[in-house]
Amino acid sequence: MAHLPAGSVQPLTFTQRLDAYERLMRLDQPIGALLLLWPALWSLWLSRRAVPELDVLVIFLLGVVLMRSAGCVINDCADRRFDPCVERTRDRPLAAGIVSMREALALAAALLLGAFVLVLQLNWLTVVLSFAALAITVIYPFLKRFFVFPQAWLGVAFSFSIPMAYAAQLGLIPHAGWALMGATFFWIIAYDTEYAMVDRDDDLKLGLKSSAIMLGRFDVAGVMIAHALFLASLTAIGRWQRLDAFYFAGLAVAAGLALYQYWLIRGRDRGRCFRAFRNNNWVGLAVFAGLALDLHFRSGMLR
Repeated sequence: MAHLPAGSVQPLTFTQRLDAYERLMRLDQPIGALLLLWPALWSLWLSRRAVPELDVLVIFLLGVVLMRSAGCVINDCADRRFDPCVERTRDRPLAAGIVSMREALALAAALLLGAFVLVLQLNWLTVVLSFAALAITVIYPFLKRFFVFPQAWLGVAFSFSIPMAYAAQLGLIPHAGWALMGATFFWIIAYDTEYAMVDRDDDLKLGLKSSAIMLGRFDVAGVMIAHALFLASLTAIGRWQRLDAFYFAGLAVAAGLALYQYWLIRGRDRGRCFRAFRNNNWVGLAVFAGLALDLHFRSGMLR
């Protein structure tokens, strides 16, 4: 695809422009939304120890899509000077001159407004937390310019749905909610470091920071330690919350997937590291399936 000079925008038909907006929001790449969704679902189920109310579930499902889309647009606005220099990102709509900066900012504002309308349907504590979520989302894309460990900030951003879910359903955030957020933080460090391993060479040339660069030759070990801390924390939470066999079976499947990711990333091949990153969708699903089945059969026995 030919790249236009900075500030230029290609003329597009209406259909082409909609397609460009879709790609700008990464709706054609749902993996990011799924990785954001799983912690929200874990916390919605565990906080209530049952299937959540339908209206709350729908608000969080839509909110995940809107916030992830807004985050992608904001990220592309922040990286509009870097993305054309990176092989993986050079054809993104903003970098390629298909969408203007003004359009991108208007789209991000519309997405954030939609998410805020949704959160207004919940209680005051969740609304207050939404402002913190907004600040975290806006700040994150700029950190890799100067912060050596931007994945840590993403760990907070992508796990922040957990305290919001507890707040929405209980009106407070118990210790279990913060513990689950802490466990999820380690999982996000693991998969986003795998993602950073894909871009390491390009990031070094551009002077950007990432956990993959910070860890150097210990990157693979860092990913596996983060996975181990994630799974150990979920195991401790399961025992604390008196969860049973289905939950721990889900964790066993997740552990097997983490070992598979080690096999993928040990050679540091870009394509295999990206496959490992995408494999984390199945980790999230395994944890959720185990938790949902455990709570379902537990509630059945209590009837």
